[in-house]
Amino acid sequence: MKEFENKKISLVKGFVLLAVFLITAIVLFAISLIFENLAFLSPISVVLFLCALFVCVGFFTNQPNEAKVFTLFGKYKGTCRAQGLNWCNPFYFKRKMSLRKRNFNVDKIKVNDALGNPIEISAVVVWAVEDTYQACFDVENYETYVETQSESALRELAGMYPYDLFDDTSENVVTLRDNNEEVNKNLQASVQKRLDKVGVEVLEARINHIAYAQEIAAAMLQRQQASAIIAARKIIVEGAVSMVEMALNDLKKKNIVTLTDKSKAEIVGNLLIVLCGDKNAQPVITTNKDLS
Repeated sequence: MKEFENKKISLVKGFVLLAVFLITAIVLFAISLIFENLAFLSPISVVLFLCALFVCVGFFTNQPNEAKVFTLFGKYKGTCRAQGLNWCNPFYFKRKMSLRKRNFNVDKIKVNDALGNPIEISAVVVWAVEDTYQACFDVENYETYVETQSESALRELAGMYPYDLFDDTSENVVTLRDNNEEVNKNLQASVQKRLDKVGVEVLEARINHIAYAQEIAAAMLQRQQASAIIAARKIIVEGAVSMVEMALNDLKKKNIVTLTDKSKAEIVGNLLIVLCGDKNAQPVITTNKDLS
């Protein structure tokens, strides 16, 4: 119920009540010494001692980033986050809750990416309890819930994006390998949406491992290498064409030699071979050849 979420409870400071107990004990001890012959003090002392023992049950301590959730005969009464020694109704049932940040490592799982390729992926989720009421009463075990929903969110995310692209036609497509920041933000949002129901705040979620599954890893590695070679050759060819164009324009501009279409074609072919080849060119000197 909404009216009970994160309800703060007013408690007595434990040191204050402890001081009252000590003063009361001293007073009773002094009275017993003065009126030691009075028989009626004996049963009263026993009753007071039993009451003191019962009241002592209400003492509890909270460490930093720790809380206690109180219920009274099945009814939620509130949450105490105050540090140090405190005292509550001895009839309250106290449940300890940690508010510290925790890491959960989603184990490596095998899923299919957006292109249907099997991949292995894992993630790290940093989380902390924000709403103690929801964490205690809205789910059977909030820690197990966090683990299950984190894995579910990771599986869903992996199916939304391709692992990698092998062409330059889709430069704006988000991939799991290249767009880590955006993918991690979407993963955090997806996990947070699931854990809002149990009062858990997701502080960070990021992918810490991603790779192709073993059955296709070798084939994908060859494909990546081929794509890299093609991309490198494309850059080399574009640069070579620019250099050939610059050479022909300079020859024409400076009027060094007049070239026919045939001679231009030969020069272009020779320059492209020299510039695009993966081995050093060996020059061949041709004499008595008419270039005009």
